[in-house]
Amino acid sequence: MIGLEIVALRGLPKVKSGDDLSDLVASALASSDIMLCAGDVLVVAQKIVSKAEGRIIDLATIEPSARAIALASEIRKDPRLVEVILSESVRVVRNRPGVLIVEHRLGHIMANGGVDQSNVAPAGAGQYALLLPEDPDRSAEHLRRRLATLTGVDVAVIINDSFGRPWRQGTAGVAIGVAGLPAILDLRGQPDLFDRKLEASIIGFADEIASAASLLMGQADEGLPVVLVRGLRWSADHSTAAAILRPPEEDLFR
Repeated sequence: MIGLEIVALRGLPKVKSGDDLSDLVASALASSDIMLCAGDVLVVAQKIVSKAEGRIIDLATIEPSARAIALASEIRKDPRLVEVILSESVRVVRNRPGVLIVEHRLGHIMANGGVDQSNVAPAGAGQYALLLPEDPDRSAEHLRRRLATLTGVDVAVIINDSFGRPWRQGTAGVAIGVAGLPAILDLRGQPDLFDRKLEASIIGFADEIASAASLLMGQADEGLPVVLVRGLRWSADHSTAAAILRPPEEDLFR
């Protein structure tokens, strides 16, 4: 039998700005009697990475620009929130009432520039927004190195987020930060079952792992932001989430 083990870690406290995620994850592993093994992958929700890195914005401190005010009127959103989204983006791709799709400064095409208000602050505490990590690949590598120091085991780390998808309903987990494994697997040139060479098969390896972990993480009040994936094998060189992004010259819809 061939299979994977996917386990959500329990016991992580609510993450605050300045927390050391590596320490929190190592403590959760110890309290769950889980020993890491070489080849394990830890998938960490973007939200707790952003919180630990202090990427929280108090909208009361935001003065919207004329551009943000005009766009907010079109899409019926808070001008302060639109200002934050624009500050994280390099261009507006599409907009309509209730929808703002932008190209994030990291290269992702996404709704609201990854700026999120769910599960950020308790009700009545004011209006806050959470931004993506400044550099998710760097954050993933930092987590990987610190965990290797704390546990003595070299594991891979993926930071995942939930993206909507063009032409399909619903969100799915994707990798926005990768360290310690290949973000994509290029199978071109390898034979299929009938010895025909593959010509276009590039696998979104990190995205598939991120999506599987999202099934356990959930999107509401589950409170399970770290998932261990065990049983994967790979031989390709390590790469970062930046390798997943399609180059502009290959984008037929740009």
